[in-house]
Amino acid sequence: MEHVTEPLAIDAAATRWAHRDPDSPLLVLLHGYGSDENDLVGLVPYLPEGMAVASVAAPLAPTWPMPGRSWYPIEGLNSRDPAAVTAAAQALLDWLDAEAPDTSRIALLGFSQGAAVSLQALRLAPERFGAVVALSGYVTPGEMPMDATLRETKPSVFWGRGTHDDVIPTALIAHSAQWLPEHTDLSGRVYTGLTHSISADELDDVHVFLTKWRDAPEEAPASSAT
Repeated sequence: MEHVTEPLAIDAAATRWAHRDPDSPLLVLLHGYGSDENDLVGLVPYLPEGMAVASVAAPLAPTWPMPGRSWYPIEGLNSRDPAAVTAAAQALLDWLDAEAPDTSRIALLGFSQGAAVSLQALRLAPERFGAVVALSGYVTPGEMPMDATLRETKPSVFWGRGTHDDVIPTALIAHSAQWLPEHTDLSGRVYTGLTHSISADELDDVHVFLTKWRDAPEEAPASSAT
């Protein structure tokens, strides 16, 4: 059984970088449960050019015999502790503080668990991120202190999922479908026949979304809620 008992830390030495450039917009890739930092690197050829890309390793090891890494514990498909998702999101923010302290334009792309952590990081620090791509993931239930800020600033989010995805519980999909339009400038698509995976059509849509973010004029950081 996995437990989050202390602050999590991402192993910076395990990060896979592509086109590392502190002067370029940064896209951070967050893999899913049982995978690792090598997984989403394969998406780089399908992403827009002109961005630095970092694929990070989740901080936990899943319960044996599952291989790879985990962002937070899962004990059954319907057991996902919001506090554990938040702890993983905070670890991502800490990694950014250490590895990209001077990067002003950052977007996140997460798959499954990585998507949930990406959206939770946006909720923790909306001023840090210009866009989030959430693939086959969900919004963690519960109120967060910065949710009111998100309702005002409406950051750009792409949410992609498949009609045949039987991994993410229906209740979490329904929650996300209600929460995201209220708190973000939402775009996305439900892909017919797609399971818990990423399709070529989805990558085409992600390319368009990230190109729009990359080419948009840089805005002043969002103000914090008071």
